[in-house]
Amino acid sequence: MHLKYIESKCSGCRTCQLACSLVNFKVNNPSKSALRIDGKFPNPGNYNVRVCNQCGICAEVCPVDAIRKEGDTYKIDKNICIGCMACVEACPKDVIIEHEDYDTPFKCVNCRACVSICPRDALEFVD
Repeated sequence: MHLKYIESKCSGCRTCQLACSLVNFKVNNPSKSALRIDGKFPNPGNYNVRVCNQCGICAEVCPVDAIRKEGDTYKIDKNICIGCMACVEACPKDVIIEHEDYDTPFKCVNCRACVSICPRDALEFVD
């Protein structure tokens, strides 16, 4: 299964980003979210949500095999990752996140916090 967004339902509230940062990092900081929301300016009210589709390209480019598939989800092992950021560069969705507070990148782990809190049902899990 992977996370899917329904663009027409997104209001840009960023509640999903808040939930992601709270669940995965225990902080209220949307910049520490594994999904991205971009406004489609100059069209107010239109948003593009970028989410990981678990394609595995990140795992293919990792030089130390720090990204492995667990069930339906590719996860980064921070104990193995050397912080080269090759996965960040290779991600076609631009959703492997490099953040100044961390030595290693992070990505969606399919925790589903974003789906459960979205007030407009703009996110869902699909096969």
